[in-house]
Amino acid sequence: MGALAQLLQEGKIRAVGLCEVSAATLRRAAALCPVAAVQSEYSLWTREPEQGVLAACRDVGASFFAYSPLGRGFLTGAIAGADSLEAGDFRQFNPRFAAENLARNQAIVAQVRDLAYAKGCTPAQLALAWLLAQGDDIIPIPGTKRIAYLHDNLGALAVRLDGAELAAMNAAFPLGMAAGARYTQEGMKGVDA
Repeated sequence: MGALAQLLQEGKIRAVGLCEVSAATLRRAAALCPVAAVQSEYSLWTREPEQGVLAACRDVGASFFAYSPLGRGFLTGAIAGADSLEAGDFRQFNPRFAAENLARNQAIVAQVRDLAYAKGCTPAQLALAWLLAQGDDIIPIPGTKRIAYLHDNLGALAVRLDGAELAAMNAAFPLGMAAGARYTQEGMKGVDA
């Protein structure tokens, strides 16, 4: 952080961003140098940032960039099983997509789908609208392979969730609901560092 502070002071970089940091690490880093952004996974099935990282971001003035806001595509309902994934797809090795976790996680998708249809939107739009409702300082960054997905994702901007709907979603999708870790055991070593 000292080196980044120097680069910032010299005008060689415009801002500093961190990825997958814990609240404590963010606060220590921000004490040495302003942190403009934090990037981490955040979605209806990955709510760990709510355990302190979001508050730390707000305390230090950092925006929060939420990657995988659609649960690596899972929350859209497009992944019916492991056989839905192409050969070599990263998700084949992800614990949440492993056969023993898939059935439990499909129940999450069913809830998202049912709530979305009741709201008159797609599951992707509902998941993104929920995330957008978490604060103006949270910026979802969904990955998009096809233009149709981009248009669907943009439709989330028109979905408004009232307080009762947000409370119901928060109750339906509590922290820790997803079966399986976000990454393999080795991959998890870099999370909340």
